[in-house]
Parts: sequence; structure tokens; C-alpha cells
Amino acid sequence: MIEQIYNYFTIEMLYYWVNLGVLPFWLMLIFFPQSHLCRYLVTSIFPIFVLSGVYLFMLYKSYLNSFDFSDNFSLYFGIDNISELFSDKTFLMMFWIHFISINLFTGGWIVKDSQKFSINKIILIIPLVITYLIGPLGLFVYWIIRIFHAKSIKLYD
Repeated sequence: MIEQIYNYFTIEMLYYWVNLGVLPFWLMLIFFPQSHLCRYLVTSIFPIFVLSGVYLFMLYKSYLNSFDFSDNFSLYFGIDNISELFSDKTFLMMFWIHFISINLFTGGWIVKDSQKFSINKIILIIPLVITYLIGPLGLFVYWIIRIFHAKSIKLYD
């Protein structure tokens, strides 16, 4: 049975499951940011724990397939090296899980921070959707909203 599960979760199948799996979290962040369910499931460690498990599974599959992990450090030497790494589906999937995790964490932080300043949840829809699609830009849009709502600029909290 374990081998059937292992064989079912190919890189392509994991890609679909990860993408579909984060959608309920994002829908809760966008439509029910103040609910207890959102607090316990989305803005807690739970989604990061689940995505870390998938990441560990990918590392395990990579190890079994003799993936050369030392090549990963070559991504800092130039854009051509990154292009070579992204040609490997395993590395690309690990990067995608990393990207999805960071964006979800950022969306959770936006919701928690907006509650400190009592920012209307309707206004949050725009930065949250942008964060889902283009993480850093959504965070920037939220920061602009926060400046106007809080009527002050703080570079740190």
C-alpha cells in the first residue's frame, strides 16, 4: 500500500494537489479572515506543517532518484545556473512548494496585521489576491493600504 501511495504521488500529481490544496486556505483568508477556523487552520502553523511535509517527501524522492543536492548551491552564481536547475522537474517542484508556502504565510501575516489596525476585510481582498498570484507585490499593496489606514509610516513593528 505504501508503494502504491508513493507511485501515485508523481511530481505532476503533487503539483496538482499542492495547487488545489492551498485554495481552501486562500479562500478562508479572503472571505472569512476573522473566523476561528481561519485563525486555527490558516494563520497558524498548520498549512506550513503540511507543505513542509510535502517538501520533505520531495526531498526523499529526490534522494532516492540520486538527485545531486550540491548543484542547488550553483543557483547563486548566475541566472544561467538557475535556468539549468529549473530544467529539473524535481527542483522546480521544490521551488514551487517554497513559493506557495511563503505566499500563504505572507497572506496569513497580512490578515493578522490588518486585524491589529482594524482594516476592513473588503479592502484586504485586493492585496490578498495579488499576494496569492504575485507575493511581494501584494505585500507592497497591503503596506500602502496600511500606511493610509494607520496614518503613519513604520519601517518596522
